[in-house]
Amino acid sequence: MPTAPAGQPTLILDSGLTVRPWAEGDDLRLLEVWGDPENPMHHRDRGLLGPSSNDPWSRCIVAEDANVPVAAAMIFRSSLHPDRLSFYVEVAPEHRRKGVAAQLLDILEAEIPNCAVQSLKARCAKGSAAQCFLKDNGFRKIQHSREVLIQPGSLPVPDVENLPVDLEEIATGSVELTQLVVDFYNAVHTWDRAEMTIGRAQQMLLSPESGAAGAVVLRSTAQESENPILAFAVSYTPERTDAPADVLIGWVPSLSEESAEQVVRQLLGLVAARYPVSVEVDDAMVPLKRITDALAEQDEAEIDFEALIYARDAA
Repeated sequence: MPTAPAGQPTLILDSGLTVRPWAEGDDLRLLEVWGDPENPMHHRDRGLLGPSSNDPWSRCIVAEDANVPVAAAMIFRSSLHPDRLSFYVEVAPEHRRKGVAAQLLDILEAEIPNCAVQSLKARCAKGSAAQCFLKDNGFRKIQHSREVLIQPGSLPVPDVENLPVDLEEIATGSVELTQLVVDFYNAVHTWDRAEMTIGRAQQMLLSPESGAAGAVVLRSTAQESENPILAFAVSYTPERTDAPADVLIGWVPSLSEESAEQVVRQLLGLVAARYPVSVEVDDAMVPLKRITDALAEQDEAEIDFEALIYARDAA
């Protein structure tokens, strides 16, 4: 790859674009060129772009055309998923198919030896150009995720009066709920090892800043002396609107898949009795996936968005 003349640290890509580190204001300048994000995942990924750092470890670069930012790429290490670096790149439409994204990846990869983690991962919309890019650059699919909109009344409402279960509202700050969220999250992320903790769960999934607005749990009433939680639902809709509530659904990881499917079906029947809810489901959440797949086949649920996660692991 050619470089700029001596004394100028800027790199020059084969396309003629120049590359420099991220600078303040690049987010707004790039937005003028890129336009609005295509979906919520796209919006969240753009929000990761920012100045390079050593704590947490990240590297971010910008490509310019005549001093106008047109592309950006970033790799960063997450304390929650510590085994792979996350990679994101976006190129303005008029500069695509010129090798820009691949060369930006090459530049960032040169920085990886400075980090303790060598493997990479990235996510993309199903059927997108980004998916083709990842395949062409040695990434393999490790997960399939989907946003599923469940219609109200699509599942039978369980008769809790005559079943050994009880629905209970619970504070999002509850230690009991938080510990279950930790256990569940770590259990369903063995494909990308997670180090969820009580503190991280409170900050990232259960705090008002995370958007968590309320939670309910399904408890077992089979024994009078103990009423353990079987499953939980956390809502991220601050107030009732016409839009479906985003809901995090989870269950006790020690349950069998059949038992977990039963209690999740009961909880969803109660949560989605009157209003539509949106849940994120990936292939590792087998009990929830079985339910949503069946509902989608019956036109009782709609797959709103599909994302794929790819990884390129170090040898």
